[in-house]
Formats: sequence, C-alpha cells, structure tokens
Amino acid sequence: MQRNFNIYDSQDQLGCIKIILDELKINHERFKPKAIHYFISNAKNAFVGPEQYAQMAAGEVEEVAAEVYKRYLKFLRKNNAVDFDDLLMMPVVLFQEFPEVLQEYTHRLEYVLVDEFQDTNRAQFELLKMLTSINRNIFVVGDDDQSIYRWRGADLRNILDFNQTFAGAQVFRLEQNYRSTKNILAAAHSVIVNNNGRHEKELWTEREPGAKIQLLESGTEYEEAEFVVQKLKAEMDESAIQLNNVAILYRTNSQSRALEDGLRRNGLPYVVVGGLRFYERREIKDALAYLRVVMNPLDSISLRRIINVPKRAIGETTLQKLSEYALMKTCTLFEVLQFADEIPGLSTRARNSTCQFYRMMNKFIETKDEVPPVEFVRSLIEESGLPQVFQDENTPESLSRLDNIRELVNGIREHFERNVEATLDTFLEEVSLITDIDSLDEKEKTVTLMTLHAAKGLEYPVIFIAGCEDGLFPLARSTENRDDLEEERRLFYVGATRAQEKLYLSFCTFRRRFGERSNSVPSRFLRELDQSLIEHQTMFHAYSRRRPQRNLQQKRPEAHAQIMPDYENMTQENLSLSKGMRVQHAQYGPGVIRAVAGSGGKTRVVVQFKSGEPRTLMVQYANLQIL
Repeated sequence: MQRNFNIYDSQDQLGCIKIILDELKINHERFKPKAIHYFISNAKNAFVGPEQYAQMAAGEVEEVAAEVYKRYLKFLRKNNAVDFDDLLMMPVVLFQEFPEVLQEYTHRLEYVLVDEFQDTNRAQFELLKMLTSINRNIFVVGDDDQSIYRWRGADLRNILDFNQTFAGAQVFRLEQNYRSTKNILAAAHSVIVNNNGRHEKELWTEREPGAKIQLLESGTEYEEAEFVVQKLKAEMDESAIQLNNVAILYRTNSQSRALEDGLRRNGLPYVVVGGLRFYERREIKDALAYLRVVMNPLDSISLRRIINVPKRAIGETTLQKLSEYALMKTCTLFEVLQFADEIPGLSTRARNSTCQFYRMMNKFIETKDEVPPVEFVRSLIEESGLPQVFQDENTPESLSRLDNIRELVNGIREHFERNVEATLDTFLEEVSLITDIDSLDEKEKTVTLMTLHAAKGLEYPVIFIAGCEDGLFPLARSTENRDDLEEERRLFYVGATRAQEKLYLSFCTFRRRFGERSNSVPSRFLRELDQSLIEHQTMFHAYSRRRPQRNLQQKRPEAHAQIMPDYENMTQENLSLSKGMRVQHAQYGPGVIRAVAGSGGKTRVVVQFKSGEPRTLMVQYANLQIL
C-alpha cells in the first residue's frame, strides 16, 4: 500500500460491497449491503479475519458476509484505500510483522491513558497491549457496570480481565457517588448485583436518602404517557422543577411516539436527543405518503416520494417520462401510471413495475371504505414492502425503523379509540398539525426525550424510564443469551443512575404490537429491585376494574400473566361468536350480533351498534370484545 492511501467513509464502503455483490451475482434485495457491512465491521472490531470469520459464520447471511469480507479486503488494497476499522486493525498487523516498528513506538509512548475503557473493542485492546508491552505504563478508567455498547463491538472482557492481562496492576475503586441520593443508588445496586460478569463494588454517597423510587403502573401506553405527564406536572408544581431538569428515557426509539403525543396533548414542549421526532423520521414519512396517496390520489408530491420506495425500478428517468406523458394526456401523475404500456422509451422492467405499483395502490383506493381503518393501514404498509426491507437488512438501525413503522399503526389505532368520529383523513390532518407544531422555536425550556443509550454520561434531577416490561426492557431477543441479558441489566443501571433526586419507573398492562394489544409482564428488573425502596402507584381508565395492582415479588413471568384473563387474545377470530351476543368495537362502541356467517379467517358478523345502522365486519379485523 502506498503512502497516499484514501480512507473510505461509510458510503464508499457500501459502494465497494455493492460492486462485490454484483460480481458474485448476489441479489441486493435478499442480502442487503448495509447488513453485510455491519457483519464485516463487527468482525474487524473483534479482530477476526476473513478466514476465521468464514469458520464462525452461522446462517446464510453470515456465510455471504464471509465471502464478501475476503473480496472486500482485496478490493480496498487494489484501490489503495482503507476503511475506519482498518485504522485499528492494520497497526496491529504491522506491529506483528515488523517488531522493530513496534519497538520504536513503545519507546516513543512512555505512558498510555485510556478513558471509558469498558467501551473498547478487541482490536483496540490488542493495540494497547502491544504499545505498552515494554514500559507497562498504562492507566485506564472505566466501569464494567456501564458497558452498554456490545452491539457496537465493545468487549467487556477487556476490563474484566485487565488484571490478568496486565499482571501487577493496581486497582482503585472509586465508589463514592456525588450525583444521586442513597435510595437511587441502593435501588440500582439491587438490580446490578444480579450480573455475574462484573467486579464487586457498591456505590455510596454522603447525600440524604431522598424520595423512594416511584413505580407507575398503567393500562396502556396511552395511559402510561398520561401518567408520566401527570407526575411531571406535579414535580413542576410541588418541587418547582423546570422542564429542562427532566428527562424521559426509553429502550427503543419507537416508544417516543406515545410519549411525544402525551406531552403534546398537555402543551409541554420537548426535544428528542440523538434522533428525530417520531413523525419526522424517514420511514414514518414514507409510510404516511403511501396513506396520503390512497386517500388523495391527486397528491403528486407524496406519490413521487414513494413510487420507488422501496426500489422497484421506477427511477428518475422513468418518472420524468411518466410526468411528460401525463402532461400530454392532461391527466394526473397517478392516472398515467395505468398507461405505462403505452409510453415509449420505458424499459420492460420499468413498465412492468409501474403497472404493478398502480394495481397495488388502486386496489387500496377502491377498498379503503370496506376494511376497518387500522387493518387497512396495516395491510397497506405490509404490501408496500417497507417492513420487509428493514427485516431483510437485519441491522440494529433497520430493526429500529421497523419498530417505528409498527408503532405508527399503534398510533392510528389509538387515534380511533380516542375519537368515535375519527377517520383516516382526520388522522392525516392531525399529523400535519403535529408537524407544524414541531417546527416551533425550541429555545424555551423543554423536556428531554432520549433512548437509554443516548443518556450515558448525562444527569438530570428527575428521570423517567418508560416501558419497563419484559420483551421491551429487557428486549425479547436478549433473554436468550446471558451476555445480552446482562448488558440490558447494565443499561437499566445506567439509566437509573442518571437521576439525581427522583427516579420514576413505568410499565403498562397492555401494549400494542403492530396495532393489536397484548398482555405485558413487568420487567424482571423491577422484580429484582429492593421492594422496600419502591412506592407503587397505578392509573387505569377504561379497564381499571379488571386490572389489579401487580405483585412484583412474584418472580415467574407466568404468575403475572395469570393475574388477569387474556382479554386481548379473546378478541380475534378464535372467539366463539353467536347471534345475540353483546360486543364492543373500538370505533363504533357497543352493539349486538344479529348474524354470523363463514368460518375461520373468513368469519363475518352483522352487528347492530347503538350508534347507528347495522354493520358487516370481518371478525379477524374487527377486534371485537365480548361484553
């Protein structure tokens, strides 16, 4: 490699991977370049070469990544280029092959200091070992209980095994905490001690015990947001807390939607740190654009946004030809899509894709009044292909985008539950007004919303951690692996110790999953808390009479699931419905079944609602509840 090498940024790296996938004749839609890049980068951070990675590969995607990895390194060398990960790996390789170069640098660097040592990856650790191999003058600062970036390549072994790697090292435990009250520290400690992979320590403070941990239990995520806002207002009134002294933390970005809506309904300004507000996120704008076109086919701006999202061979050239033909025919851009076969100059692929897109969208335009709104939107989003793209990419970022899209459906269902007069048009109008409000000046004091990962290193007098439920925090996939679960527990510890004066932990009994409610189980972290440090409060609205307060002392999740019947799973097509039965519908209210026809997924019922004339509903979409 020559001295005048280039450093490729993330876009350059993706470009390289796309070229290699094309050379291997591998479909980009099936094996996403971003996903391949993610696996290669993780391998480099773990100091794993292509041959070793090929032996470790589990599953088809990783096998493809292993083959691309090998060719990717050759591609970079051929182009006299490196990527960011190479800047760590290559010095180690250099020192291994040329000991005299290593010796020069070890003499040049007499002392080495590393901060946030718990966040270092394996490649960084190998580099540090080499640079300090002669002088042994290394000083690191870190906290194994705050190692929360494993998904970025951080290796907890680096700090846990430091004494073995650097024999004779002295350890100074900095256990005094100057931030939080005694109760907050004790509560955090009662959870983190359940981790096996940690150095024994316990934070202490000279501060007063302070308030107990406030545990908020509510019925739904809508009620959770209302409960959080209610307690926030109480802090403002009773303790004179300013909005900028409050932070609301959550495990996943998609959770911000309900919390943002709750703050907005109550006129409280907020700012989302480390990300965009919910309705400003690209995937949400794309999904809403599909809905806008269906509700208003004349909306050419929304149509242009999504006609090739996901990519379907309708690029700018094709769009230009479609626009020109629409002008000639004096018709709208959407109408001209049906004439794609007549437009000269379009490739066969572009012509077929355009016709297919038109048929899909026209089907939804024609049936928008025949299917329950929430199910209609869910079907539209699924058929658009957006969720599948993010699912196939299978990176932390893409899965977060997938969660956001599903949360949009939850928001639509909530809109209909709150307003019996609601329509999809009123939902779109509300979103437009939200966007206008979001553009207001944010210089005034605001509540801070952010993920738990983004909160590391920060502190606030009052902290709310929302969504403390198994499957959400900790994430469902983390419970299958001890290391992943212990990282989730460290994340809880980090979030709790951001609080200086007050810590609120909230969870709800039901939470929507892609528009459908399901039972939630309180997080195991709540059950691990020292119960003597907790004050448990509840807020229920419509379902309060059938939602008793949880007993967090019970350890088994199954015990919590049995506290109340599974009403939500009883509302789908597995219900045994019969004539004369009284039922409840989220939009139309209570009613009586007048007729039942069909079976299984095709079961239909005719319901006479108090609010008006009889309606025919498909049971699998109607989400009926037996009264």
